[in-house]
Amino acid sequence: MFAKINFPNQSPRGRHVSVSIGGPRDLEIVGVCAYPRYGGLKRDFPPLVFVSYNQVPPPVVQQMTYALRSTGDPLRYLKTVGQIVNRADSRVPITDVKTQASEIDQMMNQEIIFAKLCSGFAAVALVVACVGLYGTMSGQVARRRGEIGIRMALGAARRGVVWLVLRDVPGLTAAGLGIGLLAAAGASKFVRAFLFGMQPTDPWALGFAVFILLSAALLAGCVPALKASRIDPMIALGEE
Repeated sequence: MFAKINFPNQSPRGRHVSVSIGGPRDLEIVGVCAYPRYGGLKRDFPPLVFVSYNQVPPPVVQQMTYALRSTGDPLRYLKTVGQIVNRADSRVPITDVKTQASEIDQMMNQEIIFAKLCSGFAAVALVVACVGLYGTMSGQVARRRGEIGIRMALGAARRGVVWLVLRDVPGLTAAGLGIGLLAAAGASKFVRAFLFGMQPTDPWALGFAVFILLSAALLAGCVPALKASRIDPMIALGEE
């Protein structure tokens, strides 16, 4: 970011910048790094200049943070790191040790809780929708029991009866999805503050939600459809 703003379309290496670190200092740029996340995950990060510790006056440095990359559980190296620091200077304390994952979780705690709550409510809503669709399709099968019996008596195949019932599922699901998508678009501005790294109307998220709902609707409709395909024509006609 700093290089793009101050040295557009040219290499910043070898050039000099003036920074204030315990007084004005003229420093030579020796390299450029990728965009670092600094000062928070949810806001735009400012242009940064990394300065060697040896170039910083001692009174300026109030604390120092080390980032270590490891394989497996990082905390299992804590004792080893403590021994290395102690050999270098026994007066230096090691405090506030945490993994990067825990640091991110702490920063995003509000968003994580909100996401878990929304996921829980979404799961409940999905179950309620499936139960409602199952009840609707079961009621339609009960009302059309005589019609289905006649069709089967005239030679209708079981898969034809299954399709006869299931073909109503997409229409009912599409109506519900249309209302749901409109409601989601209207409520998107209220959840924008809780999202990180994605838009409220992210097409992949909406597409995945539509796929889940369609799949759940088809599964909910399959049970009444399979029951309808097992209707005995003689019993169904006798009931009429």
